[in-house]
Amino acid sequence: MLKVGLIGFGFMGRMHFDNYVRLAAEGAPVQLVAICDLLIEERKEGKASGNIATEQEVYDLSPYRLYNNIEAMLDSEQLDIVSITLPTYLHADLACSLLERGIHVLCEKPAAGSSEDGWRMANTARKTGKTLMIGQCLRFWPAYEYLKSAVEDGRYGAVTGGYFFRGSGAPKGWFLDGSKSGGCLLDMHIHDADMVHWLFGKPDKVSAIARNVIPGSGYDAVSTHYIYPDGKVLNAQADWTLEGDFGFSMTYRVNFEGGNLVFENGQLKVNPRHAPGFVAELSEDMGYYRQISYFIESVQSGKPVLKCTPESAVGTLEIIEAELRSADNGGRFAEL
Repeated sequence: MLKVGLIGFGFMGRMHFDNYVRLAAEGAPVQLVAICDLLIEERKEGKASGNIATEQEVYDLSPYRLYNNIEAMLDSEQLDIVSITLPTYLHADLACSLLERGIHVLCEKPAAGSSEDGWRMANTARKTGKTLMIGQCLRFWPAYEYLKSAVEDGRYGAVTGGYFFRGSGAPKGWFLDGSKSGGCLLDMHIHDADMVHWLFGKPDKVSAIARNVIPGSGYDAVSTHYIYPDGKVLNAQADWTLEGDFGFSMTYRVNFEGGNLVFENGQLKVNPRHAPGFVAELSEDMGYYRQISYFIESVQSGKPVLKCTPESAVGTLEIIEAELRSADNGGRFAEL
């Protein structure tokens, strides 16, 4: 039985909590035993907000050992796995420390605030032989898995272009301190940058325009073009200043030689060029559940996390850094 500790009990911490509990109930060899958060006494009675609803609003944490100090939890528990759902700027040092203690780590995206720190994490995992996976959840999201399979098996021919979008109202707290979160590019847009990377590999260069709207928060809106040798036309946009009743949106449109795929409002429409279109049948499970299930299976079997290696997640950070260089220079091309 793999014993799990959860560090961080905000929105993403609760999302991890929900899925560890579900997987244990389904018979997975995993047991959540301890939760650590600096404000655990407040948060165990309070709500946490995010773009997608968690299973509960207020959680009963009485079955778990609770800590407000990470070292106290690590000294008191015999843990096989730790999920890190803390602010981005805290990821690298903690992940490396846990790996060096012999603990497998599932760390929320982005891997770190810089590719330099990300490589430190990846190298520590390699050195210790422990599993490190970064929670790039779109790689496990059914609509994006479907797109990946269509790209790889060539059922509609080669990709000629595509568009990815993600948007919502502004987050709160530390997210709006660009020095800690990296702004919209590093926190929100990285999902679609990672998808471009996962689907097509690293681009040769990028051109990004971005704008700061909320003082101190970094870039809040971005539009990036990704340049590949075959000339496909790819763009990804993100904006976390969509207030009012907008809510949350994640969409894509990818064009192939023989059709197109359009994902919006939670539905994936497939439009072959020479056949009737149809709505794809997809699993109802969210990527969070599927990624944690995959991580547990990898740790249990001793197999590497090939679908989301730490090296590939750091490669996505390098793409974001190129986008930042481009945005800082008014959209001029930045090479990778």
